[in-house]
Amino acid sequence: MNTEIATFGAGCFWGPEASFSNIPGVQETTVGYMGGTLDNPGYRDVCTGETGHVEVVQVTFNPEQVSYVELLEVFWGIHDPTQVNRQGPDIGLQYRSVVFCHSAEQTAQATASKEKLNAGSASGRPVVTGIETAPTFWRAEDVHQKYLEKRGLAFCHV
Repeated sequence: MNTEIATFGAGCFWGPEASFSNIPGVQETTVGYMGGTLDNPGYRDVCTGETGHVEVVQVTFNPEQVSYVELLEVFWGIHDPTQVNRQGPDIGLQYRSVVFCHSAEQTAQATASKEKLNAGSASGRPVVTGIETAPTFWRAEDVHQKYLEKRGLAFCHV
């Protein structure tokens, strides 16, 4: 089976993981950390806001069943991409809105998608979501994997 990886930061990683895990064509979701200066960070490290990491969900998907562009549409819809370093009650660099791209094609598609969203913004606020080359992904602790599902919840504040 042909699979690709997409990685998104959209606030606390529990909600985005739940949102992406229910999409047909998504094979697996894993939460973790990207973009910081500390190797193999833990939740407590990242929550200080001092490591530079972002809470992310890494999505393994079958592009024959769901396209990267469709995943981007979900991403834009599950958070507020006009907020800087926060989502809802979660504040800090670790909650910033970012698309970590794994190929030049993903970068081009994410950039075009962001431009389209900006052009159609009814609020007039600019989309501040970063579009960056994917650095090393550090898997979060087991307690954070499928966090909401393990508790019988479908969503948190997302």
